[in-house]
Amino acid sequence: MDLRTVLVVGTGLIGTSAALALRKRGVRVLLADRDQGAARLARELGAGEEWEASGHERADLAIIAVPPAHVATELLALQRHDAARFYTDVASVKAEPLHRAAQLGCDLATYVASHPLAGREKSGPGAARNDLFLGRPWALCPTDEAEPEARAAVLRLIELCGANPVEVSATDHDRAVAVVSHAPHVAASAVAARLADATDVALGLAGQGVRDVTRIAGSDPSLWLGILSGNASPVAEVLEAVATDLADAASALRALADGDGTATSEITQLLKRGVVGHDRIPGKHGGPASSYAVVQVVIGDRPGQLARLFQVCDEVGVNVEDVRLEHAPGLPLGIAELFVQPDAAATLTEALHQRGWQVP
Repeated sequence: MDLRTVLVVGTGLIGTSAALALRKRGVRVLLADRDQGAARLARELGAGEEWEASGHERADLAIIAVPPAHVATELLALQRHDAARFYTDVASVKAEPLHRAAQLGCDLATYVASHPLAGREKSGPGAARNDLFLGRPWALCPTDEAEPEARAAVLRLIELCGANPVEVSATDHDRAVAVVSHAPHVAASAVAARLADATDVALGLAGQGVRDVTRIAGSDPSLWLGILSGNASPVAEVLEAVATDLADAASALRALADGDGTATSEITQLLKRGVVGHDRIPGKHGGPASSYAVVQVVIGDRPGQLARLFQVCDEVGVNVEDVRLEHAPGLPLGIAELFVQPDAAATLTEALHQRGWQVP
């Protein structure tokens, strides 16, 4: 299905990113938001033009990019206005908004709920990117009432944004994101909360590990309260299971501290289960997780250093699968970790040495 005009209601991170992606593909985008400042910034970023609610223009598709609790009421208002031929939303909870939409009498024939599995710890239109969804899964949850054309419109949206469609029921979706997104966010927040009262000595010793674990804890609490409230039961089930594992680990560590050497087996089992779970996370392009070699390079905190480093990779034909940076506290340098195919590690290491780079 061809999408010539798309209405985006809600100009936060996800809505504005979708708008920017559509504009890049030549789609006309209309923007609406009760927060006039956010809508104005999105327009200034080139995400689209202002939607005249009093006008009679009908979009091909309306994207509802508002918190889960407001999806159904926004859908009803847009349908009463006949704002678009078809409708979708991008909230991270599906079952409750769908249930509420049915209660309100929304037209479910023209509506297909969806959710792009992409985001950042930053929020608002200023954090939006036109490539936010590239290669990312995008769930769509059509009901039995949904017309084939409505489903086709959402599939076309996903294609234009560069994401990969995954069709799933609303209930299965919510249980899945509780495991891979919502509960991990709460767990990261719980770990980060320990840092609020940590000593300066402890914070001075913080390394990349704690940054990795707590990165998503920097997100907007009010936004996440709405997400967690809409998916409360599935998230609670996952957190209860995690809490049981943590309580068992704490008990084992107490026993170990008291001299019970047998307690190590329980801790070891949890750590091994963690490795198994980690290795099941899909790798690049959604395929099986790959094992990469890591080439560490000392890099100065100066402009152009990363560009020079990647230039070496280009010269010797080594593809960098992933990269991480770890800064050295109090020093104007850090470590760049380049993840490459195992058979390319020696080639890259030798090339870096020859060009004067310090490779530990």
